[in-house]
Amino acid sequence: MASIPYFAHVADTPQPSNARSDRPDGLRLLGFGSLAIPIAGAGLPLVLFVPQLYATHYGLSLAAIGLVFFIGRFWDVVSDPLVGALSDRTRSRFGRRRPWIAAGGVLFGVGSTLLFFPPDIVSPLYLGVVLFIFYSGWTMIEIPFSAWAGELSGEYHERTRVVTYQATMRAIGLVLTLILPTLLEQVRPADIALKLHVVGGFILITLAPTLLLTLFALPEPARPIERLPRARFWQTATLILRDRLLLRVLASDTVVTAGQSIRAGLIVFFAVNYMGLPAWASGLYLLQFTFGILAGPIWLAIGKRHGKRRTAIAGELAQAAINIGLIAVFPGMLWLLIALAVAQGLTQGSGNLMLRAMVADVADAHELETGHNRTGLFFSVFSLTMKLGPAIGIGLALPLVAWFGFQPKGHSCPESLEALKYVFALGPALAHIVAASLIWRFPLDEAAHTEIRRALDTRAAT
Repeated sequence: MASIPYFAHVADTPQPSNARSDRPDGLRLLGFGSLAIPIAGAGLPLVLFVPQLYATHYGLSLAAIGLVFFIGRFWDVVSDPLVGALSDRTRSRFGRRRPWIAAGGVLFGVGSTLLFFPPDIVSPLYLGVVLFIFYSGWTMIEIPFSAWAGELSGEYHERTRVVTYQATMRAIGLVLTLILPTLLEQVRPADIALKLHVVGGFILITLAPTLLLTLFALPEPARPIERLPRARFWQTATLILRDRLLLRVLASDTVVTAGQSIRAGLIVFFAVNYMGLPAWASGLYLLQFTFGILAGPIWLAIGKRHGKRRTAIAGELAQAAINIGLIAVFPGMLWLLIALAVAQGLTQGSGNLMLRAMVADVADAHELETGHNRTGLFFSVFSLTMKLGPAIGIGLALPLVAWFGFQPKGHSCPESLEALKYVFALGPALAHIVAASLIWRFPLDEAAHTEIRRALDTRAAT
């Protein structure tokens, strides 16, 4: 998409959106988005508890565990676009997205059972096979789930509303998953296996009802039957690389996620080693995610008033300012650290929320230009940025603080601890600033999208 000619005649003043009479009510959207609770809840224990348990209790080497997880993440590079493209092509009496989510739910449930309730003896091969099942089910749910949400409405702000409900359910899942291990730490702090079993039980208990709610809470929008041209991998990659709007959204989200991962990867070291507050290592993260539940509705209201681009930029700059504020935190200033954690929670995901809503708008622009709907493919590529970002963030932050002399277990000199603070504060701040700059002049605003939807509706009618 080298040029966007249909933006040229759109006025700068926002025009009335193509509001739909079938706007789903809040309860149905809560039911539809509820599947995000077990999906999001599985992410944290996968990183926090699974490697530790499989290394200490089952004797697997850290190198073997790391290799298995790396291969599992590499498989996503293939499976995500594959599922996105196949779900776009699916034609069934149940719709395009439902069959994939239902089948993915079964695989995800089987994978979760085997992963969080392993037998007495496990091997690297066992972990690899289980992660393959687990990740495959996750992808078969997440990609069609996101694409379905993007297709529920063609109206500019309604899409943000739908994504906000999903984001709120994700935040609730994260908080609930963090609360359970935190409570267990007060009773049996050394029992990692119990933490893993409790979290696994929570995921399995919530999976079945939320899967049914998502499948039946809302109808899947009917689309005219179209035959997408068969495309090989490089042809598909070319489609993505030519779409400059999508590339800007992908680049911005990658940088945002990388910054968030720097914060997540260093927050425990900052609380324990710099602040001297080991009791707050998990509490700060839990506090941030608790207030993160309120972030979705707040930024939805801002987005409706100012549009997605301006809201995303404002959210990124606000998070940059909060992270820069960490420079003023010194040992003994717990009150300021808590205040910044609360502020971080209230701005949490503001940019990610708007960027996710933008993907469906970009897919509309792509459909108008090419004549083909590839919403599932676009969301599958967007999901890869959420996995690439953490790899970049952690891959840069940990070696950097080590280069400055920081020792997690040994003695660290005051200079290395100061370096830890500055990386913890300025790394995410810089990432948020770069993310905002990438979408600073993003042309697909409400007025332009209204014109695109009007042209698509006219084409569909004829």
